[in-house]
Amino acid sequence: MVQATMTAEHTYADRAVQAWLMSVAFLVLCMIVVGGATRLTDSGLSITEWKPILGAIPPLTHADWMEALEKYRQIPEYHLVNKGMSLDEFKFIYWWEWGHRFLGRVIGLAFALPLAFFAWRGMLRRGALPKYLGVLALGGVQGAIGWYMVSSGLVDRVDVSHYRLALHLSVAFLILGLLVWLAMDLDDVRSPSRTANLPANAGTIALLIVLIAYAQVALGAFVAGLKAGLAYNTWPLMNGQWIPDDLFAMSPWLVNFVENATTVQFNHRLVAYIVVALGVWHCISILRSGARDAIRTSAILLACGLLAQMTLGIMTLLHAVPIGLGIAHQGFAALLLAIAVRHLWLVRNVTP
Repeated sequence: MVQATMTAEHTYADRAVQAWLMSVAFLVLCMIVVGGATRLTDSGLSITEWKPILGAIPPLTHADWMEALEKYRQIPEYHLVNKGMSLDEFKFIYWWEWGHRFLGRVIGLAFALPLAFFAWRGMLRRGALPKYLGVLALGGVQGAIGWYMVSSGLVDRVDVSHYRLALHLSVAFLILGLLVWLAMDLDDVRSPSRTANLPANAGTIALLIVLIAYAQVALGAFVAGLKAGLAYNTWPLMNGQWIPDDLFAMSPWLVNFVENATTVQFNHRLVAYIVVALGVWHCISILRSGARDAIRTSAILLACGLLAQMTLGIMTLLHAVPIGLGIAHQGFAALLLAIAVRHLWLVRNVTP
């Protein structure tokens, strides 16, 4: 009876912690979507200072708003892009950036406070606390990286460094993936629904898909930062060519991979083809292996997600990156990474 009670309490604690982790993961996904909207509306430089605590309070009076606008008028983006911007126009971009930062603060509290409660009540599994504290620390670093990115656009340029943008987005996706993995770790791996007969290389291929998908996120950030999505708006050819003439126009040639908009878009397309083909092949091999329902469903979901994301990317490209499609493409990328991480966990934790 005592053992049964302890088991029930352990199961309840695991479910509570898992629900918390998945809730925070959802907030991070929302953060990625809002971040995409902030970038696509050119709102990211509207707040020209970083105040981790006091910055949570937006301008409350007309004088406060005029002070914020005056600070914005000191940076190059105002003079070269938004000269003469009205207060109402400024408020629009300000609220996007403020909302992005405020959501970051909410996520920090939504992670830290329940973590303290679960630790106090002894509801965490042995050895789990350092992992959760590591994610919390990474979240704090991500806030600093966000300011590091914004600061690159306040002097001598009208946008942020695409290198820092890629770093900021990559860390956001890393946090999302870690949260999903830690939440899955609280599942019962001995459940019969987890048993399966899998191809010998299933775990390796699932890991490869996650790694390539993650690399594709960084490539997507380079596409966004260089506005490479506007370089060629045709598909499958790039203005009538499979390989554009200016693919390696810069010298030395390695610079093209990080500075040439044509090369960056070409690589983003190429990696998309690779990861989609790999995901579909992986799905087919699992279906043929006689795997159980949980793995089969996960593989199908992953393959369909990859195909849908590629289709969404093509539509975004053909329509010259409208805000709605651009946000959807970034948001679905986050959801797809979560699906890929979950699938990897299932494949690697299967009971033979």
